[in-house]
Amino acid sequence: MFSERPGDLNERTRAAALAHLAEHEVDVLVIGGGVTGAGVALDAATRGLSVALCEARDLASGTSGFSSKLVHGGLRYLAHGDLPLAWESAVERAALMRWIAPHLVRPRAFLVPRFPAAGRATGRAAGRATGRAAGRATGRSADTLTEIGVRLADTLRAASGLSAHVLPRPRRVDARGARLLAPTLREDGLRGGLVYWDGAVDDDARLVIDIARTAARHGAHIVTGCRVLHATDREALLDPGSGGELRLRARVVINAAGVWAGSFAPGLPLTPSRGTHLVFRSAVFGDPRAVLTAPVPGHFGRYVFVLPQPNGLCYLGLTDDPAPGADGYAPAVPDADVDFLLRTASAALNAPLTRADVLSSFAGLRPLLGAGDDPAAASRRHLVRDEPGEPIAITGGKLTVYRRMAEDAVDAAARRLGVGAGQRAARAVTTRVPLLGAPGSGEFGDVPWPVPDPGGAVMARLTARYGAERARIAALATADPALAEELTPGSGITRAEVVFAVRAEGARTPADVLERRTRLALDPALARAALPAVTALVTRAGGAGFP
Repeated sequence: MFSERPGDLNERTRAAALAHLAEHEVDVLVIGGGVTGAGVALDAATRGLSVALCEARDLASGTSGFSSKLVHGGLRYLAHGDLPLAWESAVERAALMRWIAPHLVRPRAFLVPRFPAAGRATGRAAGRATGRAAGRATGRSADTLTEIGVRLADTLRAASGLSAHVLPRPRRVDARGARLLAPTLREDGLRGGLVYWDGAVDDDARLVIDIARTAARHGAHIVTGCRVLHATDREALLDPGSGGELRLRARVVINAAGVWAGSFAPGLPLTPSRGTHLVFRSAVFGDPRAVLTAPVPGHFGRYVFVLPQPNGLCYLGLTDDPAPGADGYAPAVPDADVDFLLRTASAALNAPLTRADVLSSFAGLRPLLGAGDDPAAASRRHLVRDEPGEPIAITGGKLTVYRRMAEDAVDAAARRLGVGAGQRAARAVTTRVPLLGAPGSGEFGDVPWPVPDPGGAVMARLTARYGAERARIAALATADPALAEELTPGSGITRAEVVFAVRAEGARTPADVLERRTRLALDPALARAALPAVTALVTRAGGAGFP
C-alpha cells in the first residue's frame, strides 16, 4: 500500500498548490525548477517563508539535467587563479557530501595520464591560465603544474572539513596502475598518471528532484507544467496548462530561470554556452574504474572527460562554445562538437573513437555572465541582481554551489521583506538540512525486496539512487509483485520505480520518466522498448490503478 508523505509531488499536490495560490499571497515566488530554483525554494521554506515554485516544464528539464554530474572542489578555478571561487566550491562540496546529500554525492576517482611532451606551459601562457604562481613557473611542464593544482585542491578539501576517508588524497600511479583504471588508455609513451578524487552525482536530475521535494516537505508549493508569462517584483501571470491564466501575488519574486532569466530581467548580460556530451557503452572504454581526463590542446587546465556511470554507460564531455539562440531544453549537438570530443579523447586512447561508437548525445546551456567570444575563459561566479521594480535575479554559477546561490538570493529577498537579524528568515540553515533519502531525513523502515534478489543487487541499486526511500519502492513491489519486474530486459529499472516517479517525484508524462527519472532515454533502443510499459504505468499510477 502506497502512503503519501510530506514532500511527495504528484497531480493531487499540484492541484492543491494551484488552488492555494489562486487565493493566497506568498512571501516568495520562484521562477524556474532547475537546481538553483529548487535550492531557492528550499532555502526560503526552511527560513519559515511561504513559497511557490513555478516551472514551465519538468524539474531539471533544462540545464540542470544536462551537466557532467560533477560536484567538484574547484580545481578548474585554481587553474584560472580564482582561489575564492575554488574555496567556495570546496566548502559547498563538503556540505553536500557530509550532510545534505551523501546518498547522492559520492567520491569519484579521476586519472590524469602522463605522456611525454604532454604540453609545456610557457611563462606567458601559464601566467594567463593560473595567475602569478604559474607565471613564476616558466619552463615547468603542464604535468607539474597540474599536480601542484591538484595538491592545492586537496589542501582546500582538508580545510573545508571533508575527511580524506571521504575524498582520498591524490597519488601517483605507474603505467600499469593507470591502465588498470582506464584499460583503453594509450600504451605508447605512457609514464603513469596522477589520481585524485572529487565529488560526483550519478544523476543530476535526481539531485534537483530531491531538493524540490525537500522544499515541498518544508511547505513549499511546487508546480510544474506552469509557465510564467510575465512577472514584476510583486506578482506573476501564470499559464498552468489547463486553460485560462492565473495571477499569483507574492511579496518578493525571484528569477531563477537560468538561460531564460533575461526574459524577466532586461539587460542581464547572459551568454549561453553549450556543453555537449557523447554517450557510449562502457565497454568501448574497457569498463573504466576512474574518470579519464584528456587535455585540450592549446588550452592549459582544460580537459575533456570520460565519465563512467553505474548504468553501463560512459559520458564523454564537454564542449564550451557560444550558443546564442539555442533551445535551452534540447540544444542541437553540432557535428563540430562531436568531432572535437572524439578527436581530443582519442589522442589519449589506444584506438581512435568513431561516430559508430556513439550511442547518443546530449547538451546543456550554461547561463554565463559576460562570456563574450570565449565562454571557457568566462567566470563561473554567480550574480544576484536586485533592481527596484524587477524580480530579484540569480544566475551564473555552477551546480556545485547551487545552495550558496540560493542563500544569496533569499538574503536579498529577506532584505526586501524587511526581515532583520534574529527574526524570521534572517539566516539560511540549509548547510545542515538533509535531502529526502539522506541519513537523518527520516527513516522508512527496512522493507525487503519481495522476490529473490541474488546478492541484494536490486536493493543495492535502489539504495544508491533513492537512499532511505528505497523502502517505499520495495513496499510498492510488495503490494503488487508485478511491479518488481524489470521494465524491459537490460533496463535495470523496475516497474515500481515508475509508479514512485508519478506518485512521489512529480513525473507527469512518459517523457518525464524516461528522460529525467530513469535516464533510459540516453539509450534510445532501451527507451523504445520500455515506452509501452512506461506509458501504461504512468496512466495507471496517475489514477487509482495501484494500491
